[in-house]
Amino acid sequence: MSQSRSSRSQQTRIVHAEDKITPGFDSFSVPVARASTVVFPDLATLRALDWRDDTQWRYGLHATPTSAALTQRLAAIEGGEHALLYPSGLSAISGVYFAFVKSGDDVLIPDNVYSPNRDHGDWLARDFGLSVRYYDPMIGAGIADLIRPETKLIWLEAPGSVTMEVPDTRAITAVAKARGVLTATDNTYSAGLAFKPFELGIDISVQALTKYQSGGSDLLMGAAITANHDLHLKLKAARMRVGIGVSADDCSLVLRSLPSMKVRFEQHDRSALALARWLKTRPEIAAVLHPALPDCPGHEFFARDFSGGAGGLFSVVFDGRYTPAQVDAFCEALELFALGWSWGGAHSLVMPYNIGSMRSAAQWPHAGTLVRFYVGLEDEADLRADIGRALDGLDQQPEIGSVK
Repeated sequence: MSQSRSSRSQQTRIVHAEDKITPGFDSFSVPVARASTVVFPDLATLRALDWRDDTQWRYGLHATPTSAALTQRLAAIEGGEHALLYPSGLSAISGVYFAFVKSGDDVLIPDNVYSPNRDHGDWLARDFGLSVRYYDPMIGAGIADLIRPETKLIWLEAPGSVTMEVPDTRAITAVAKARGVLTATDNTYSAGLAFKPFELGIDISVQALTKYQSGGSDLLMGAAITANHDLHLKLKAARMRVGIGVSADDCSLVLRSLPSMKVRFEQHDRSALALARWLKTRPEIAAVLHPALPDCPGHEFFARDFSGGAGGLFSVVFDGRYTPAQVDAFCEALELFALGWSWGGAHSLVMPYNIGSMRSAAQWPHAGTLVRFYVGLEDEADLRADIGRALDGLDQQPEIGSVK
């Protein structure tokens, strides 16, 4: 005979509460399901668990209803079938490496890649026996000449998140498929809104949800998305074995931001393009690198493969007469652009870059210092006035100082 509730101690009754919640409550928000332990109705259910079955709840590390809602929405946005969450965008990149390459394999990475991916590749080559080679992002079908029998993975980035070249994704993926090589792209730039990688033959799309999906500059998260179930299972197995999980609270914050993401992205795009066009008229600027502008490398591929804009990120190259120290002073003189990397939120950002430390100098045609702008949700006229004031003060800056 089971013990009656009234005969149990107060402490036991607190732990084993019998809540009576009135049914029928509904709202627009996804409930936050926090869990490490998942409770099973019986041993038969527990013993029938299969990690490959995404419809089963096993352990809070792997999924909760909150994270499952987020993965389904992310896959739908990008045109995929499956998504996995990671603690950051770089963690998602790592998940691709751990799932698909091993010692002795060869990986091709575009020379303009997100620098932590480059560092990751260098680390794997140095300490884990991979071959990692860097290719010209504008190589297109010429990638065929670089593929070896041991080449297992080709990374793409559309566009390069600092130097903004847009690759011929269709040409690269066509060659890769013909040669049996996996392709993965960092699609953070467009948040899956303006660029649909699976329609172009990409196998895996990686996102930093830290950016537009969050929209608040207040959390870290990443995702790996695919339309192929077998690839999804390999990614899932690798993630499970390294013990990767994300917070249900962070998932709820991303879920809260997703409905406004497209509207925000379009506003970022309008302001950034207006500023980019204006900066082309400024004598201090030697080049404006914005994929929507006709003279940006790979603009023809942007026009062909992107729809819905370019978002808030673009770069400029200062005239070579300005030293790195003067450009640093310009960046620090801005009042509405903060110094910081992780874009995608409401606040505008600026960052100078030493391109020589990031990619092969032989493939970079500009002499001046590159500065990347992220255009937030401030009024575009105010941002223009802020940049104009800092540019007007450039010639008053000293030409000496530390060289980046």
